[in-house]
Amino acid sequence: MSTEDEKLLKEAKKFPWDERLQHKNWKVRNDANIDLAALCDSITDPKDARLREFGPLFKKTVADSNAPVQEKALDALLAFQRAADADASRYAKEVCDAIVAKCLTGRPKTVEKAQAAFLLWVELEAAEVFLDAMEKAIKNKVAKAVVPAIDVMFQALSEFGGKVVPPKRILKMLPELFDHPDQNVRASSKGLTLELCRWIGKEPVKSILFEKMRDTMKKELEAELANVSGIAKPTRKIRSEQEKELEEEAVPETTGANTSEEVAPDAPMEIDEYDLVDPVDILTPLEKSGFWDGVKATKWSERRDAVAELTKLASTKKIAPGDFHEVSRTLKKLITDVNLAVSVEATQAIGNLARGLRAQFSGNARMLLPVLLEKLKEKKPTMTEALSQTLQALHKSGCFTLMDVIEGW
Repeated sequence: MSTEDEKLLKEAKKFPWDERLQHKNWKVRNDANIDLAALCDSITDPKDARLREFGPLFKKTVADSNAPVQEKALDALLAFQRAADADASRYAKEVCDAIVAKCLTGRPKTVEKAQAAFLLWVELEAAEVFLDAMEKAIKNKVAKAVVPAIDVMFQALSEFGGKVVPPKRILKMLPELFDHPDQNVRASSKGLTLELCRWIGKEPVKSILFEKMRDTMKKELEAELANVSGIAKPTRKIRSEQEKELEEEAVPETTGANTSEEVAPDAPMEIDEYDLVDPVDILTPLEKSGFWDGVKATKWSERRDAVAELTKLASTKKIAPGDFHEVSRTLKKLITDVNLAVSVEATQAIGNLARGLRAQFSGNARMLLPVLLEKLKEKKPTMTEALSQTLQALHKSGCFTLMDVIEGW
């Protein structure tokens, strides 16, 4: 290094951090990042006021146009993240966006450090912000930038588990990746899908994703799903859990009273498929289907077809909330229709509405319950079967309690 450079660097050390980090000379910026990393490494108190000062700097430094400087900026960010606590998550959004925009097409070491920074944001309890950034990252036109994003989601889920990294968010991103023109992207998304299965089970993943996949991918995944076994366990804890553990270690145990909790058997993560899917609006298409005219038709087949359209629309896994009062009042009349086929169809439609709306259908369910119970007395096999399934659906969906049935009966 020339004496001129040495002089410049020595002089620059007197500048404020933001001036050093944004200096026009790349050597000054490089030196500033090295110093910042060393300083963050020396901080032992996560509440140190300097960390508040440093937090806003990284959104610019990680986007440095000079590759070696950018790498040093990521080193400084990692040191900052290790020193900070969850309070630092306030800076996560801007920094994650900058990393997505500027680091994922960089040199292998840069990409690796960028991924480590993402994982530390998850550790600092900014998992939702991390996934927001991933949603942007997977839309990058350069496939080379998409693969590290998928891989870091895989790492985050694998290390922190489905309670910290919400599986629903990842499930929503996967369908567009299955159709990606780049085979590396498709291969990575397949790996991420298999990892999801380890956390939430194969069935929810299959039922939500398979209908959105090409047949070839479906076959490939089917074959590999057979190898997914065992219960996934997190290997890494978020920062507040780490702190809690340290506190517990610091307090000497006086009794062995708590040991029983630790020996709890491992169980797979309980995931309700209903929570993983998006609600579907069925009232708008129902309106357009001619339902209201159809249910008043004099021909029984037209009435049945109108209700069958509702049954079909309501067969979606999750129905968007809305005003189903008028629909329910109409179904109440149709349960007692003179034609058995119409009556059975109306009963089945109620079961589907209960499964798709769950507790949001409870008010309507209580109104329909006495008519359904009354209908049970007729003992017609097809009707009894439809009633039995619908009453079970209403009960399972939390639309009424056993007490409501007793009172209704």
